[in-house]
Amino acid sequence: MQARRLGVVIALGTAQTLAWASSYYLPAILADPIAHDLGLSRNWFFAAFSASLVISGLLGPRIGRQIDRVGGRQVLCASNLVLAVGLALLGASHSLWTMALAWLLLGIGMGLGLYDAAFGALGRIYGRDARGAITGITLFAGFASTIGWPLSSLGLETIGWRDTCYAWALAQLVIGLPLDLSLPRATQPVAADQLATKPHIPFDRPMLLLSFAVAAAWTVTAAMAAHLPRIVEAFGATPSQAIVAGMMIGPAQVAARVLEAGFLARFHPLASARLACITHPIGACAIGLFGGGAAAAFALLHGAGNGILTIARGTLPLAIFGPDNYAYRLGLLGAPSRISQALAPLAFGLLIDVLGPWVLIITAGLSLSALAALLLLPASRAAENVSKARANEAA
Repeated sequence: MQARRLGVVIALGTAQTLAWASSYYLPAILADPIAHDLGLSRNWFFAAFSASLVISGLLGPRIGRQIDRVGGRQVLCASNLVLAVGLALLGASHSLWTMALAWLLLGIGMGLGLYDAAFGALGRIYGRDARGAITGITLFAGFASTIGWPLSSLGLETIGWRDTCYAWALAQLVIGLPLDLSLPRATQPVAADQLATKPHIPFDRPMLLLSFAVAAAWTVTAAMAAHLPRIVEAFGATPSQAIVAGMMIGPAQVAARVLEAGFLARFHPLASARLACITHPIGACAIGLFGGGAAAAFALLHGAGNGILTIARGTLPLAIFGPDNYAYRLGLLGAPSRISQALAPLAFGLLIDVLGPWVLIITAGLSLSALAALLLLPASRAAENVSKARANEAA
């Protein structure tokens, strides 16, 4: 059983690495050459990319409902096909409208195939026991930028951006699709009434608190992904120090996820999520006090917290609310965070123009507000759900 689960984690983790590298992390390398060749402003390209993130968030609940009904295997395989078509169309683009249509398809593909869909698929396969598998696939996908950026850069230098898009599209078909096809079918039973009717999941106090915490955390993540080098340089870091700091985020995320898979796994996911919310503010204090020389420490602390919070996005709803309608609930919780993630780079770019490096006061405040929301989550309800699960297992 453990070997079979490991095979699922390796297959889905590899497919997730490919999905992230060929969609979310693509603009960092290809935005400028695509915009230049199409005669467009870079802002138009990123506007289309931001719109794709909004689309993926809005589709989240519907996609989650489908995963609850039929399992994640079919949905993830569909994502490979849609991403491949979107990438091929992006490679063939010669105008703003073709490029925008390509990102429309890529937005649908991201909704079908990134973390929320993968977490939902694992919830349908393993139920409450999915926490370890969720952590496992994030260990793989944590290297998506580390692998994707160099490959996209190599493609840009050797075959050009169009053929690089075609190559990523081909990879979706020859690597991603077979991996997702290898996933087992959903094993967790679904009641007949759940299949027949759309579930009603009220946005009660726990749902609102968790949705806010996830949205606040992912706003900080998106802002730092776009602006961290610029911010640390404003604190006095050299360009080389800023590059090194940026390179440390990925390994810090993975190291924190290893900690989550080992030591922190013995605690409720709320404990590790709360701990993760304070690392970014601590890093902000460090660079605020010591200047650019603390850029590496800031990046390590931010990356570690972000690594655990990515896992918490999948494990907290499962632990607090249980596996019933899990993927649909993930879609509902994830929609606000995807929208805020799409808007954060532009919003924080404008804020940096006004506040300079002290924009970290806002990001630290958002992280602390996420912590406050998690502290207000009803731990007794979570404990009650865990107790019920253990009683059912014992029975």
